[in-house]
Amino acid sequence: MPGPFTTRILNISTGSDETVTDLTRACEQFLQETAGGRDGLLNVFVPHATAGIAVIETGAGSDDDLLATLLTLLPADDRWQHRHGSPGHGRDHVLPALVPPHATLPVIGGRLELGTWQSVCLVDTNKDNPNRQVRLSFLG
Repeated sequence: MPGPFTTRILNISTGSDETVTDLTRACEQFLQETAGGRDGLLNVFVPHATAGIAVIETGAGSDDDLLATLLTLLPADDRWQHRHGSPGHGRDHVLPALVPPHATLPVIGGRLELGTWQSVCLVDTNKDNPNRQVRLSFLG
């Protein structure tokens, strides 16, 4: 039987556009391999200062709506004190205050307990860093 705590790192390429990347299948696969039918918690964490984790509906436009909302709230212009990188990159460093870099989700019987339309997503507005890591940790 797997130990009470198991971790895996996912390497995700987000490209050079702002993205919402669905991680749900990767989370489910991780739990199939590690949870052993147990109850517990899945923690999803992105160790980057310019990305976050969201639990939202995908595929029906909500992911695009989220990116549009973030652009409205955090315009990609020169207002930011943090000025290195591409124009407006300072906004990317504010993103984790609105879309946190983590989510902790219930696991029942080894399965991720999400609502019907919920997905676990990586939100990345930083066009300068196309390579991300996401840490999945299961505590049974």
